[in-house]
Amino acid sequence: MEKEIKKLLDKGEMLPLMEAFYTIQGEGFHKGTAAYFVRIGGCDVGCHWCDVKESWNADLHPPTNVEAIVKGAANYSNTIVVTGGEPLMWNMKPLTDLLKTKNLQTHIETSGAYSLTGTWDWICLSPKKLKLPTKEIYKKADELKVIVYNRSDFKFAEEQAVKVNKECILYLQPEWSRRDKVIPLIVDYVMENPKWKVSLQTHKYLNIP
Repeated sequence: MEKEIKKLLDKGEMLPLMEAFYTIQGEGFHKGTAAYFVRIGGCDVGCHWCDVKESWNADLHPPTNVEAIVKGAANYSNTIVVTGGEPLMWNMKPLTDLLKTKNLQTHIETSGAYSLTGTWDWICLSPKKLKLPTKEIYKKADELKVIVYNRSDFKFAEEQAVKVNKECILYLQPEWSRRDKVIPLIVDYVMENPKWKVSLQTHKYLNIP
């Protein structure tokens, strides 16, 4: 049975589902939009400030058939956001193919560290210094979201911005635990460099998941 489950996981027909929930998208371009979130377990990028470290170990989360995931998603919203962890550690094609049969909008939030799989209506690329994105995803990203923890992240943000396509929307987002210190820096930076926009984790201010 374990070998069979591993085969299904390798194919993307099952995924380690950490949680799935209906809420309001709190970040980036689609903030304020009702969306159904599918959080997939597994991540080896290792951001020290990650607020969902419990997602890192995929073995802690039950392998779930994509049919069951889509059945739950279709009951709530037209917009489905796949996040993690790092969802691209897994083959996303079976999941997105099935979501598309239900005419659902597919969004992904990813570090881009793994090859892009699946069919996406919106790609939020949030690159990390520890494991940089693959070359292919830069040209396909709809928004670039760089987390600002300290001043050095502005330089990293600019390095990433030159790699994305011209239509990609550029966001700087304060790391939550340091928001009081870095928000003034981000505000000044965006005012001096208006190609960037400010992204806030509005769901945390609203006290919703």
